[in-house]
This record gives sequence, C-alpha cells and structure tokens, in this order.
Amino acid sequence: MTAELTAADPPSLVLQPLTDAGDDYLPATPETTTWGRLPCADDAPALSVDPGTTVVVDTVSHEGILEDQGRDPVAFFGAHGVDPADVLLDAIAVAAHGDHDVTGGPHVVTGPIEVRGTEPGDLLAVRIDALVPRAPYGVISSRHGKGLLPDAFPAHGSLASVFCRVEGLELGLEAARGALPLRPGDPDRPVRFPLAPFLGVMGVATPGERLPSTPPGLHGGNIDIRLLVTGTTLYLPVQVPGGGLYVGDPHFAQGNGEIALTALEAPLRATLTVDVVPAADAAARFGGVTGPFARTPEFLVPTGLDVDLDVAVQKCGRNAVALLGAVYGMAPELAYAYLSAAADFEISQVVDVVKGSHALIRLADFALTEEQR
Repeated sequence: MTAELTAADPPSLVLQPLTDAGDDYLPATPETTTWGRLPCADDAPALSVDPGTTVVVDTVSHEGILEDQGRDPVAFFGAHGVDPADVLLDAIAVAAHGDHDVTGGPHVVTGPIEVRGTEPGDLLAVRIDALVPRAPYGVISSRHGKGLLPDAFPAHGSLASVFCRVEGLELGLEAARGALPLRPGDPDRPVRFPLAPFLGVMGVATPGERLPSTPPGLHGGNIDIRLLVTGTTLYLPVQVPGGGLYVGDPHFAQGNGEIALTALEAPLRATLTVDVVPAADAAARFGGVTGPFARTPEFLVPTGLDVDLDVAVQKCGRNAVALLGAVYGMAPELAYAYLSAAADFEISQVVDVVKGSHALIRLADFALTEEQR
C-alpha cells in the first residue's frame, strides 16, 4: 500500500479517484457500484481477495447526485459555492452513467468484494483501519415524507437538503467540524459539531434478487451504526459463497436515531481488512447471535433489527445475552441482570423502514474474565 493511501494528513482536501494504486484498490465507478439495490449472489465480484487482505475502497455519497437534486453534482454543489474542480469525478460519473433503481433506495454501494473460500455459515470480519474524508463538505436531507417527523419537515418552502461545510479538515480529523448557520442563507456558521466518519452501509451479498438498499437485515446493509468508526471490527453472517462484501452510504457524522432521514452524508475513502471466521469457530466463539455485531476498542456491540422498534430492542437483548454466554461463559440470568445494570441499549436509526437498536457492553467490565483465559 502506498503512502498516498495511508497518509494521516492528505495533501488535498478533495481526494479524487486514485490511479495506479495496486490490485487491492476498488474505485467507485458505474461498473463497480450498485445504486438503490444491494449486490446479490448473481453479481460478479468487483474485486477478489484472500482472507486477511487489506483493501482500499472509495465510496461516493448519494447526496448531491439524486434526481430531486438535479442528478448533476457540479451544478448542485456549485450552487453552494463549490468549485467544479472540488467535485469528485466518480460522483460525476455515477450521476451521469449509473443505473439508479429508485424503487430500492438512494444509496450508492461499492462492491461486491469476493473473499476467497468464504462459505455460508462463516462470519466475515471487516476491520475498519481508516476512514478518510474525500471532500470538505456534505449534505443533510429530509425528504419524501420520511424521517421521524414527516408531518413537520420539510415544511412548505423550507430546505429539504441542507448543505454543510466542513471547517478545519486541513488540520486533521480531530480538529475538523461540521458547520451550520442558525438560519438559512446566513453567511456565518456558528453551529459546529465534531466529525466521526463511518460507513452507514456495510453488508454481504444475499441469495435471490438484489435487495433494496434502504432496510437493513441479517445481511447487514444499511445498519447506520455510528460506532463503526476506525478501529472497529464488524462481523457479518455470510449468506453466499465468497461473501460479497459491499460498503457505501458514507457519513461524516450522525446522531443516534438519524431523525431527519439522513445524517451528514459525505464521501469517504475506506481502508478495510477483510478476514473470515469459519462456521465452527464462529459458533464456538459467538454462539447463537443472529445478524451483524461489532467489537470496538471499548465495547461489544450486538444489534437488533425489526420494523417494530420495540421488537428490534428485544432482538438486541437476546443477542446480547447470547453474546455474553458465548464470549465469556456467562449464565443467561446473570447476563440479563448485568445488561440491565450496566449496558446501554441505543437506537441506531428509526428511518430505514427496518429500525435498529444496538447495545454497548463494556469490555473493561470483563477484564478479569479475559485475564483468566
């Protein structure tokens, strides 16, 4: 991997597609992306790698290229003062030549990536090594009668898509802030919030037809868990031979719930290490957990997904009990008690048809158990 791909302080605030980056780089092109639908078993791999390979994947945001935004990112972002040279070439190409199935969703996903030797029943372990912003701006949208308050936003005549500048990115990600005005059209942007980039869509291919990109499921997909930042590993239950990993829906920041419909949507360059946990090892290590789950440097993160938020939280609880039993050998009744006393159950998002919940189980609480192993 070249220094260009791993530099902590990239030479430009706009990261155009790479050239001559090597065999483990996957650009976002009309040929390597699906738009509105998720890859399935019939889709040929855009990239094939061995387990343990580190790949670099470019993602583009759907915001700024959608039909109701003119499907012309140069014009859309130009209206907000962005120079044409600072619009991503791959976003322009996807907008012009991508095949968008509007019945499935808005998301552009890059992939699928075949992980050789992977079989159904295995877990695909995706470690997030780096997420680098590709542009110093993004968009937050509320549209189509969706979101948490569809009767109120967007109000007649108000903004459906809010353009958001990113300030301080040249100083590094920790110094960067999303910046918004108090009122539309104000030149000053006194409202500033930190960035925490993550990929809203991370999933594996499924049997049958391509699934819509909006609702998440056992395959992962649009899970919108803001904890999937650099340093986290996401575990995905493999559905078809080869896995068929895809990623997209890049975010610079999101609040739990993502209530307006989208968060701060903006393009990212992702460095990921993809590995496989064989089915037998997965059963021994993680037990009967269903659906995606993650491990961050601080937490185990089981998930629950359902169209009913109450049921989603219940599913998350069952997965949390199962995970504690498998990883630490904790009896179910004690795990249930521990979770009530010490774990946070949070809402991932409430706007993607299938709603999501995730739990935060502190690894530090089990430090003594780890030492005994």
